[in-house]
Amino acid sequence: MSEQPQFTIRVDQNKFLPEGGREVHAIVSVESTGGPPTAARPAAAAAEVIIIDTSGSMSYPDAKLHAAIAAAQAAIDTLRDGVNFAVVSGANSASMVFPAQPALVPADANSRAMAKRELSRLKAQGGTAIGSWLRLADQLFDAHQHGIRHAILLTDGKNQHESAEELDAVLARCTGRFVCDCRGIGTDWEVAELRKVSSALLGSVGLVADPRDLVADFQAMTEDAMGKAVADVSLRVWTPQTAKLRFVKQVMPSVEDLTARRTESGPQAGDYPLGAWGTESRDYHICVEVPAGEVGKELRAAWAKLVVPGGPGRPEQVLATGNVLALWTDDEVQSTRINPRVAHYTGQTELDSAIQEGLQARKDGDLDTATARLGRAVVLADEVGNEAITTLLRKMVDVVDLATGTVRLKKNVDKADEMSLDTTSSKTVRTRKGEG
Repeated sequence: MSEQPQFTIRVDQNKFLPEGGREVHAIVSVESTGGPPTAARPAAAAAEVIIIDTSGSMSYPDAKLHAAIAAAQAAIDTLRDGVNFAVVSGANSASMVFPAQPALVPADANSRAMAKRELSRLKAQGGTAIGSWLRLADQLFDAHQHGIRHAILLTDGKNQHESAEELDAVLARCTGRFVCDCRGIGTDWEVAELRKVSSALLGSVGLVADPRDLVADFQAMTEDAMGKAVADVSLRVWTPQTAKLRFVKQVMPSVEDLTARRTESGPQAGDYPLGAWGTESRDYHICVEVPAGEVGKELRAAWAKLVVPGGPGRPEQVLATGNVLALWTDDEVQSTRINPRVAHYTGQTELDSAIQEGLQARKDGDLDTATARLGRAVVLADEVGNEAITTLLRKMVDVVDLATGTVRLKKNVDKADEMSLDTTSSKTVRTRKGEG
């Protein structure tokens, strides 16, 4: 059994509410620390499935399929010895590349060489049915539910050979059973479609516009998966009987609304899935509505716990805890001060929404709304100091007046730049402009 990292919870908030005030906001920062695996602390059990799109379009041009094969081979070389893995080919249906039978095999010099050899034989033909690919991955992970479970999914096209309902049914089945990072190669795939997959499976979504960048991207995703040490972590939030939990959102390293993913875990408590953890930190924004209190009264508005839920033969583990408080005051200075971290992440959540709404309006031909929302995004990106998004926005619009968010939409925008902004909109930064 591997020794776990050490987890801590820090709560940033302004607990002071005005008389009659009811809404409590807090940033719950979770950090795990601990060095790389050693003999005394061996690595956690892990399973990896690499899913490569082999539909016909992957050969237009051939560079896409060649890059996908090279990237999958690099990912296999990045696996630790002993990690159970498989490679899946995806077209109208899913099929095994390695091993031949639907199962996972431990990574060693022999299995890596065989898998890379089989990959080199891949040919592109057929259509795209992503749900069937995920269904096979889920079947492969079935016998490995107690360790880290990670998949990489690469596609170059839209999910044209199954219905949206079929994909939704597969995602409902796979949710909580493995994490999946999704990548789109080229510009003929749908960001919203892959985002739906990555969001449901607690992974990331990204654009690889240039096939030459794929190898490094696959290596980085695999290295990150190999660094995970604790699977299936949840944030458990307890609130008082008279309170209402308005939302729970991940706000760092990206914006992800977890509110609808709640599973009840006891009286007045619910669990929100956070996936697998290595040595890292993430931030969550919690908003609780409490009954109005009298001046001088203090209340625990929420109790946040980081837990690994138990299972057959496995007791539940509580990794860290933190309190969200409310204290009513008649001191206007105290009650009107917004916590800087709450303000910072509120701005970045609004930034993500402004970009998504602006891009959709542009797609729908509503240029006035697109101009207004992308103009607002330019202002917000500057305020929060998100330079990566600022750079991408300036490929979409000409900034007339930054202070007022007055912009002009550019007429000719590279499709890759638009998709890059779309996939990057939810990625956040930790410090505000001008701060360290």
